Amino acid sequence: MEDQEKSIEALKVARMYYYQNLTSDAIAHELNVSRSTVSRLLTYAKSQGLISISIVDPDEHPHFLEKKIVEHFKIKKVHVVPVPGVAGEAEWLSRVVQYAAKYLNSMFDSNMIMGIAWGTTISGISKYLLPKTTHNSQIIQLNGAGNTQSMGIEYASEIIVRFAQNYQAVANLFPVPAFFDFAATKQALWKERSIQRLLDLQSQADILLYSIGAVDAGVPSHVYNAGYLEKSDYLEFKKLKLVGDIATVFFREDGTYNNIPMNDRTSGPALELIQKKYGICVVSGFAKVRGLAAALKGGLITELIIDEPTARNLVENHIVI
Repeated sequence: MEDQEKSIEALKVARMYYYQNLTSDAIAHELNVSRSTVSRLLTYAKSQGLISISIVDPDEHPHFLEKKIVEHFKIKKVHVVPVPGVAGEAEWLSRVVQYAAKYLNSMFDSNMIMGIAWGTTISGISKYLLPKTTHNSQIIQLNGAGNTQSMGIEYASEIIVRFAQNYQAVANLFPVPAFFDFAATKQALWKERSIQRLLDLQSQADILLYSIGAVDAGVPSHVYNAGYLEKSDYLEFKKLKLVGDIATVFFREDGTYNNIPMNDRTSGPALELIQKKYGICVVSGFAKVRGLAAALKGGLITELIIDEPTARNLVENHIVI
């Protein structure tokens, strides 16, 4: 069965099953196919994003951890993804990125621009995206990926292109270094019209998607383990008491980010943009909690997706209960 024909049949079965409340046996009888064929078409419809299922429980009270984080840090929404603490950080991350991938379909639509900061977490999300057709939409890379060892194009572009293909959107890559050797070089390049076009797209983004970079995460942040930083950079982190980054732009424990020399050399967007935009932050792992708390204090997150053990650690260590 050709893909288009299969999609048509899958939609027909889905409508009969969900809209008309027909059983699989009744659908099989009416369409003169086997019950297993009906089951396969329903599974196909779900895998292709043709079916969107939501659960609405009017009696459900906000989760304790979600409520505490929202109230304390004054952000719009928190999603705490259930996962056993004993499962380990790799499994926590897996659950979180799968949840985030599905949730994005309810947030991103036609005529929208999504800004994406590449990294380990966002790469994970890109692998679990559910296909959704949009029109006149764009994906824009928020920070460059080049370093002294490579241009980083393969890693970053793979992530951006996955998002673009999933939503049938235009992919806009940002072909510059993650960090410049000299701030003056960045200032000069930022005057180029080709770069200004990309910076304008970033400023027009409807949604920003990113994680918190942490130097010693259980599942390491890509920028910290792929040759992007020098020993002198780590000394600067310690001296200035930097606790994390968003799109390779660094901030302190209190959420401030002004007068940090390294930020003058980064290709990531000024954190004022992060504060102004609707930012969805996806975080997993204890090592990211300190940076996450700082980002929340600095007003750098609108909506948070986080695993349960990490959320509990955040509440226990950074919120007075």
